[in-house]
Amino acid sequence: MKKVLVIILGMIASWTNAQQIDPLLQTSGDQLAQVAWVDSIYNSMSLQEKVGQLFMVDVFSQDPKSKTDKVKDLIANYHLGGIIFSKGGPYRQAKLNNELQAASKIPLLVGMDAEWGLAMRLDSTYAFPWNMTLGAIQNDSLIQAVGRRIGEHSKRMGVHINFAPVVDINTNPKNPIIGNRSFGESAANVTDKASAFFRGMQDAGVLANAKHFPGHGDTDTDSHKTLPTIGFDKARLDSLELSPYKRLIREGIASVMVAHLNVPALETKDGYPSSISTNIVTNLLKGELGFNGLIFTDALNMKGASNFSEPGEIDLAAFMAGNDILLISEDVPKAHARIIAAYRAGDISEERLALSVKKILKAKYWVGLNNYEPVAEANLFEDLNTPKDDALNELLLEKAMTLVKNDSAVLPIKDLKKQRIAYVNFGDDSGATFYEQLKAYTKVDWVKANSLEQLLTKLKRYDKVVIGFHKSNENPWKSYKMADNEVVWLYEIARQNKVILSVFTSPYALLDLDTLANFEAVLVAYQNSDVAQQLAAQAIFGARGINGRLPVGVNAAYPAAEGLDTKAIGRLQYGTAASVGLDPKLLKKIDTLTRNGVWAGMMPGAQVLVARKGKVVYQRSFGYHTPDKKRRVKNDDIYDLASLTKILATLPMVMKLYDRGVINMDTEIQELLPDWSRSNKATISLQRMLTHTGRLRAWIPFYLQTLDTVMDGPSELYYSKVPNDTFSLQVAKELYMRKDYRDSIYEAIKESELRSRKGYKYSDLPFYILRKYLEEFYGSPLEDIVQRDIYEPLGANLTGYKPLERFSADRIPPTEDDYYFRMQAVQGFVHDQGAAMLGGVSGHAGLFANANDVAKIMQMYLWQGTYGETQFFKPETLEAFNTCYFCENDVRRGVGFDKPQLGDVGPTCGCVSMTSFGHSGFTGTFTWADPEEEIVYVFLSNRTYPTADNRMLISSDLRSRIQQAIYDAIIR
Repeated sequence: MKKVLVIILGMIASWTNAQQIDPLLQTSGDQLAQVAWVDSIYNSMSLQEKVGQLFMVDVFSQDPKSKTDKVKDLIANYHLGGIIFSKGGPYRQAKLNNELQAASKIPLLVGMDAEWGLAMRLDSTYAFPWNMTLGAIQNDSLIQAVGRRIGEHSKRMGVHINFAPVVDINTNPKNPIIGNRSFGESAANVTDKASAFFRGMQDAGVLANAKHFPGHGDTDTDSHKTLPTIGFDKARLDSLELSPYKRLIREGIASVMVAHLNVPALETKDGYPSSISTNIVTNLLKGELGFNGLIFTDALNMKGASNFSEPGEIDLAAFMAGNDILLISEDVPKAHARIIAAYRAGDISEERLALSVKKILKAKYWVGLNNYEPVAEANLFEDLNTPKDDALNELLLEKAMTLVKNDSAVLPIKDLKKQRIAYVNFGDDSGATFYEQLKAYTKVDWVKANSLEQLLTKLKRYDKVVIGFHKSNENPWKSYKMADNEVVWLYEIARQNKVILSVFTSPYALLDLDTLANFEAVLVAYQNSDVAQQLAAQAIFGARGINGRLPVGVNAAYPAAEGLDTKAIGRLQYGTAASVGLDPKLLKKIDTLTRNGVWAGMMPGAQVLVARKGKVVYQRSFGYHTPDKKRRVKNDDIYDLASLTKILATLPMVMKLYDRGVINMDTEIQELLPDWSRSNKATISLQRMLTHTGRLRAWIPFYLQTLDTVMDGPSELYYSKVPNDTFSLQVAKELYMRKDYRDSIYEAIKESELRSRKGYKYSDLPFYILRKYLEEFYGSPLEDIVQRDIYEPLGANLTGYKPLERFSADRIPPTEDDYYFRMQAVQGFVHDQGAAMLGGVSGHAGLFANANDVAKIMQMYLWQGTYGETQFFKPETLEAFNTCYFCENDVRRGVGFDKPQLGDVGPTCGCVSMTSFGHSGFTGTFTWADPEEEIVYVFLSNRTYPTADNRMLISSDLRSRIQQAIYDAIIR
């Protein structure tokens, strides 16, 4: 026994004392068992079985049974060592994998090309960014993370070796086969990225493979179709093409794939493929570079190899050259027989055969095939498409974005006031996602024209033009080129406009432009995926910083490693729930709750938005504008916010004046409105008004005094169907009120009696009063003040009073079939009767917006008065208004803000922090912000349509149940 142990230890020493530590040797202390297993299997094998281990054939899980049965026959008759899966689907492959493994006496080594993830070959699986995109990232730990994640996906699929990473240095932009598959043109960057990638993958228990040795990056032909020539001298090859291999071999990469290349500096035989060259495989790779891991040929059915020799002969030549595994032989039976014949003839020694076969067995032990387990089909799709993958993909694409040019710091676009921005689409793929994301920040118009002259004319009215160059994201080989007419159009648009060019394809696309002189900014997003488009738009508006670097040069002025940095300026981002610590699967409960609410008739439709840590991670629209289901709710539809107006219009303007010291909590109504000094409300303070403890009446039904009780509708004394100098306040469609009645409304408030009881009573009246005060203080209508000072700087371009002045009615869900006052469906006009009688503008109601714009304002509050580097008021001001001053008196309210319940009943789920705040609205709206969990929640609906008597939304507590679902989704 002791003698056996000494022999085994000696074998381990011989493996590890070579120039490279044996990458296939277990590092977990299980080396003795590994050696024993390898020897026991090898010694039990026949010659036919040993030779069979050298072959890895391709299998398509999408193929019919007749084809896959042929692979089973090869396994049974020729004892294959492995299979490489190609096109198909995950469930089909898992099932086929298990069948093929069951047919094999010795477990098969399973390989795949999954350079950017399993999606390279399989449908319904994850695609991470291409290597060129990853090459732009400065933080290599992210590359290691994606390598590990791809390794975990591969392992879940029963794949043991992923033929990645590509370590070719793409110094030739015309390379037809590598291109985006390369990390770039810099040997150092390619090496760093490849090192991080393979270490991540092997940490996951999957063998990595460096390809395509000795370097396929500087060719302009495809070895799948012909034999490319690498015509550089040995010094150049040593310093550039071979550079990554030297380090990766030292670091323990498990395998290398040898390409089919003609390399005269390394092989003197004219036109002799590198894959069958002893000089290249044995003398260089194994000898000079000291590689002891598995050596694969590239696919032997590729024209670069198959054109050279007959099936069987090419396989033998490849093995004789020093390769261990013969990948995708054109004829396994012929090749198998030819190698056995060579062995029996003495051309192949037992030592040579054992070297390769034992390496293969060692690799099988390394990946756990000594204890083979079939692939579990349960939850396979979910395991291969996780929230973790989404979060990593988002982060990778964000960190890759590269700003090539940024004259006068045009990016990020900071000042949104009065900015007119156009978007123009170039390329042959869609830019719709990019455009929709741009619109999330401010008003952006998609400008189209049939001729350059028409386009230039249309663009004259815009301050900035964002051009998206969009090319197919289907695979990395798709063309990145600009059409000749596109180049002409780009030059002319840039000459006459301030242009931000965003490139959604390879940076090589910029080679088609001789100069970038007239472009103010050039951003490279690398791919045209939805996520890349969203992130580019976010970067343009400063929601995200930019710090990528070009992996390849695009002209002399912009070489590889160039790139400019920008910093995020504090605007809402849009992305994945997992990236901010929310479980997206649990967030889906919102879908169920809201759909059930629509189905039950609580409201015709709704918008729901959730943001956390400054990132919108859930934004959905449900149902229809009306119960007849004629128009679906969209994310950019505009809802009547009702009492959300209080905290989204009036309150921020009051806070700004508080911030300036114009008013304070003790400021009394008589100071705000001196002509009220004799009113019973004169000494009510701002604090008392806005905490609803000022004894004011809840509301006054002003409209009742203006009805014709005989005709049962608006009285002609107060209303007209057509506007004129007397009747100028529009209340509804074809309904105008006397403009002097506004004074009557304020007089009624001024003269109204106070409640006899002290304490809390929610009231609209303080916000009527504040509207009057703000307009007198600023000398402008409230709708103009808030637009100028709040919504325009925020980019809340869908927010405002009187929406029909800017938007069509079909974007605005109606709020009621009003049969008691306006005698019509109320659509595009404020539902609240008092606000309507003031021309649609009041401090308590009248505001319209979508959920996204509401979230901007609430996020500004969460960021303590700052948004997009604009400070609306100081943090201390927000704290003053978000304080519960009368909690000891059982009054939960802040100053203007609603606050969480103090007992069991209240406006929230009871799961929020006590520092949280928000408000609800009569039409079925609600918004809430929680500083401690950094959550913004927005719910907009028109529950009052067709009748305000419908209180099911309120009685069901649906809005609070959705809020509970959000908090349940927090990953603790």
